[in-house]
Amino acid sequence: MNQQASRRAFLQGVSAALAGGACGAWLPTRSSAIEPIQRNGGPKFKFSLAAYSYRDLLTSKPPQLTLEDFISDCAVMQLEGTELTSYYFPPDVTADYLRQIKNLAFRLGLDISGTAIGNELCHPPGKERDSQIAHVKHWVDNAEILGAPVIRIFSGSPKGTSPEEAHRLAVEGIEECCHYAGQHGVYLALENHGGLTTHADDMLRIVRDVKSPWFGVNLDTGNFHSADLYGELEKLAPYAVNVQIKVSVSGPDGKRVPGDFAREAKILTAAGYRGYIVLELEEPGNPRELCPKLIGQLRDAFRS
Repeated sequence: MNQQASRRAFLQGVSAALAGGACGAWLPTRSSAIEPIQRNGGPKFKFSLAAYSYRDLLTSKPPQLTLEDFISDCAVMQLEGTELTSYYFPPDVTADYLRQIKNLAFRLGLDISGTAIGNELCHPPGKERDSQIAHVKHWVDNAEILGAPVIRIFSGSPKGTSPEEAHRLAVEGIEECCHYAGQHGVYLALENHGGLTTHADDMLRIVRDVKSPWFGVNLDTGNFHSADLYGELEKLAPYAVNVQIKVSVSGPDGKRVPGDFAREAKILTAAGYRGYIVLELEEPGNPRELCPKLIGQLRDAFRS
């Protein structure tokens, strides 16, 4: 075999291996609509806390705590990560401040597990839509500086358009933002949060229509309100790149009941999920007292 033919055979072999072997299972190279996340190894869970859990302490006048205080509390709780919701950064946040936050988290042995923004992608073409997309891209830049691997985003609700048109607008907006996010090494994770994502099947339509290897689901255990909310979580779990755990859940009657941590753990284990389990506390009370106990309960449930 001559040298050129040998090289061609080698490259063909490498291509086949990447397409069907272990590397092909995780390299984010596909451009078609996403399929369930392919993962190597068994399930693996790390734990983080959403800054939203400290919202009253961070936004009181004057604030009772700073974002730095929240990060320090995450370290005291022996968490692996801290989720820094964008709402609690200064409105004119600078790159230097982001680097200071990154420095603090690293020194305390914490990952910045992700960040979150408020956005709406169902607007028709125009200034408002441009503003929303620019906001997502701005936080992609911030996430890259922070070293945050994922931003949880929202699709929004129809605004004077049909559900079909809102779906198209959301998909196109997510794709544009994902294209930008991928250039900066940041995932965008769509949260089930009402509107177009009220039901798992409607959300899956968006998930399957978006064509980007930098896209996945932020699975929030408290945001479905159907008679089969755990069944809805089960449908989305294979697509999850981040998971938010709520303490309580509710069905169609709106009655709040404790979430079943053990059942949620089984769903994510069956899906082979590997990543962060982020506690997001909504209950009243002092989060500095409640969160350590709840983190302990979560760890126990996910070890069972």
